[in-house]
Amino acid sequence: MFIAIEKTVLIMAFLRLISGSIEISAAILMYKLNDIEKALMVNSSLSLIGPIVLILTTTIGLIGISEKLSLVKIVCIFLGVTLILIGVKSK
Repeated sequence: MFIAIEKTVLIMAFLRLISGSIEISAAILMYKLNDIEKALMVNSSLSLIGPIVLILTTTIGLIGISEKLSLVKIVCIFLGVTLILIGVKSK
């Protein structure tokens, strides 16, 4: 019995696994550095990875279901992701 995994889902899961591995590696690095300034630099560099992975996985998912969605719905989803990023990054 084989379970067919969609290529799109596999790519999205792989991106999330890489992202999680980077996060765990950064946590270990912060622990090993044992310095607040260096830990903040590592943490700041991680602030780029989260949004990039969010945008990539959303884009890949939308490409995977693009034939099932209208252009208006795709634009609404991208606007929603943009608003999430603006809300998270705003002060």
